[in-house]
Amino acid sequence: MQKLAKGIHSFQSGYFATHRQLFEQLATAGQRPETMFITCSDSRVVPTLITNAAPGELFLIRNVGNVVPPPTLPGGTAAAMEYAVEVLGVENIIVCGHTQCGAIQAILHPETVAHLPYVSRWVEGATTLKSILADRYGDLSGEELATAAVQENVLLQVEHLRQFEFIESRLAAGKVHISAWVFKIGTGQVFDYDPDLCEFVELAAAER
Repeated sequence: MQKLAKGIHSFQSGYFATHRQLFEQLATAGQRPETMFITCSDSRVVPTLITNAAPGELFLIRNVGNVVPPPTLPGGTAAAMEYAVEVLGVENIIVCGHTQCGAIQAILHPETVAHLPYVSRWVEGATTLKSILADRYGDLSGEELATAAVQENVLLQVEHLRQFEFIESRLAAGKVHISAWVFKIGTGQVFDYDPDLCEFVELAAAER
């Protein structure tokens, strides 16, 4: 806690002091983020750091495994999505998975979280992912299988997004764009799914 308290002091005397006008504007005018960013609760994934986004630019939704539950399962994630789309009018939606994801490991090896009832119940909702992996990646194991699982999980959550009428209608009207990302923790690389190539392409490389 001492370290966090020092961090708050550093923030107030440093970043906040030099961006006071921005925070005053956010406080009076409210938030107008252009992007809803759905990612994992993992502490190693810091969306504002990865994207160099300023306060007010990203509407963050985080849970174990960057999951988008189906519309039949209302909860905090669905409520946040609805608010971001219907009220804030975000134009971009990003689902971002990451390497070394504990949720993915729990899906691949459920016996490792058998002693964690809440985690077990949460990842059980990803049974479709297990069948996808069995059908398409039966020849993979270890790190290769884990990488495929992370990628397929992100794509699966994108499909779940389309099940929400308030998102699908905006997609059809061209008012919102959905991206599927994977963040590689060890290298800092971000990969974006290219539907034309049917593969994940490094974002920086694509820009170059």
